[in-house]
Amino acid sequence: MIKNCLFLLSSFPQTLNRKLIFTGLFLFAIVTTAQQTVRDSLENEIAHIKVKSDFTTKDTVYINLLNKLGSELRYYNTDSLLQVSQTAYEYSSNINYKRGKINSLLGIGTYYSDQGFHKKGIQYYEQALGIAKEINYTKKILESQNNVSVEYAYLGNYARALSGYLKAEELAKKVDNKKMLSIINENIANLYISQKDYKQGLVFFKKVKKINEELKNPIFSAETMSNMASAYADMGNLEYAMFNINQSIAIFEKKKIMDWLAYAYEIKGKVYLKQEKYKWSLYWYHQSEMLHESLQDDRGKIDLLNGMSEAYLGQEKDSISKVYALGAFKLSNKLQFKEGIQKCAKTLYKINKNKENYAKALVYHELYQKISDTLSRNENQKSLTMLKTKVEHEKQKEELILANNIALAKQKNYVYYALAILLIFMIITYIINRNEKIQKKLNLELSTKKDDLEKKEINLREINSTKDKLFSIIGHDLRGPIGAFQGLLKLFNDGEIGKEEFLNFVPKLKSDIDHISFTLNNLLSWGQSQMNGSILKPSEFCLAHLVQENFNLLTESAQKKSIKLINQLPPKTFSWADKNQIDIVIRNLISNALKFTPDSGSITVGCMRKPNYWEIFVKDTGVGMSFEMQDAIFNKNTNVTTYGTNNEKGTGLGLSLCKEMVVKNGGKIWVTSTQGKGSCFYFTVPKNKEEYMRIA
Repeated sequence: MIKNCLFLLSSFPQTLNRKLIFTGLFLFAIVTTAQQTVRDSLENEIAHIKVKSDFTTKDTVYINLLNKLGSELRYYNTDSLLQVSQTAYEYSSNINYKRGKINSLLGIGTYYSDQGFHKKGIQYYEQALGIAKEINYTKKILESQNNVSVEYAYLGNYARALSGYLKAEELAKKVDNKKMLSIINENIANLYISQKDYKQGLVFFKKVKKINEELKNPIFSAETMSNMASAYADMGNLEYAMFNINQSIAIFEKKKIMDWLAYAYEIKGKVYLKQEKYKWSLYWYHQSEMLHESLQDDRGKIDLLNGMSEAYLGQEKDSISKVYALGAFKLSNKLQFKEGIQKCAKTLYKINKNKENYAKALVYHELYQKISDTLSRNENQKSLTMLKTKVEHEKQKEELILANNIALAKQKNYVYYALAILLIFMIITYIINRNEKIQKKLNLELSTKKDDLEKKEINLREINSTKDKLFSIIGHDLRGPIGAFQGLLKLFNDGEIGKEEFLNFVPKLKSDIDHISFTLNNLLSWGQSQMNGSILKPSEFCLAHLVQENFNLLTESAQKKSIKLINQLPPKTFSWADKNQIDIVIRNLISNALKFTPDSGSITVGCMRKPNYWEIFVKDTGVGMSFEMQDAIFNKNTNVTTYGTNNEKGTGLGLSLCKEMVVKNGGKIWVTSTQGKGSCFYFTVPKNKEEYMRIA
């Protein structure tokens, strides 16, 4: 029985006693109920999802449930399998849900396979395989490849089937998928059995049994034992056949695996047929037939009907035998199943020969011979022989490796002696050079420690300088506004000023708090860069958007002085730098421009496109500055507090911070200014990541 395409069947013997009939019907009812429960559960889940208010066919959970339901419907309502799978494929295609498309294509392919349209089945399986490879979905690549190979086996093209199995086996080994390794090797074993190479077939069956032991899955083990039982029956080893089939039947009955149980009953009937115990053979065939009353599996019925035909022929009931043989022959032709046609033709040949209908007997004999020749053509046998040679080669290679290991074990002693001598020589060499190396190491450590101490001294001086500057700024520029705010609150709290007077100070307080907040942000950014070293986080961003965001933040300050803010940057001025740092640079430059631009002035931010960078400028119509001030403003050691046109305070820190951040991002900053006419600050930033990496 090829996995996962099942051979199973249908009808109950009229010659059995009532007790046996009752037992069979009871088991049939239990198994059928179990199978129905699974389908009902899935249908209930689907119905529950569909009544939800937010239900949509784009829900992947809903699509997955449809595919699961289709799988469960395979042997019970094949038309519904096709309909459900096609619906799942449509919904998956609408949202390009590739996993859903794979499973639905496998379902459609299975429908056509079971109907005997193997070429159409291959078409859908290969579509599923292509999508699975596209998204590297290994599990479905293996399933699809296996199913394609199964279809070629049904068509009698064993060479093509074997090629596909070997590809799938190689991938399954690579990803350590033991389940698919078990299935693929079992299908290869069945190829050998179909060629009557039982010895090689059993080699693969034993390999499968070992994999199943690692999987610890009793159902997989039972499936393999069923196939082995069929092979042992064909070989005439009936004791082994009966032992394996009895064990598998016990597991299938316990687990209520209906399709495999029907197959196992058919194999047990086959074993009794080989023993020429026709009554018991028919009993087990009819047990299988009864289970198939609830199954839709025409392919599975072929071996059953043909086996029943042979059993009735053994009882010399040729007329009944002919009915079953013709039924199997009809199904085999419908499904284009060459092995089934071959077996049925042989049985019909015997029946017609017994009836002395030699003309028909000759027709069936010729058909049997023709198909036998087709299935045994040179290409198939050559491929299987190559695989057999490969297995033997692997065995010889293992034996050679074992012999080499023994020889290597003898040589290891000589190697150990040589290593011991070499070790002694190395110890002597080490002792001679030891003192010299230790002395060099100590000298190097002393030199390194001296360098470290000098660097730490420089860093300590810089940290002290940073600390002094921070305290100077805090004492000079933050303590004053905060002290004034505290004094005003104390006067209000003591009742020395009224509510209206206090409210009159609110605009001034807001201005002072904005100044404190801006100063603190600059202090934090500058302090981090000086004491800990700022960490650059470059990314792509739009300079035009960044300028507009800062205009939005400073609009209120501009409106108070009736200053016009103009953003001349084109929309797609993309840069690769640390966005937060460039944001601080732009905000400081615009804020400074606002301070030193009188009422009704203007501030313009624009850019000039260069080959590898943007040259940004912030131009104002303010008071301008002297040449001396232009030289000093970017010096980080300068701490000059200046006042704007409306007495706005500044720390003298902002521009030195701007310079540090622009330089760290691979740019330059400078200023041009004329007293009484205004100033224009320029800085550059890289256009793209490559330029940033080159100059940063």
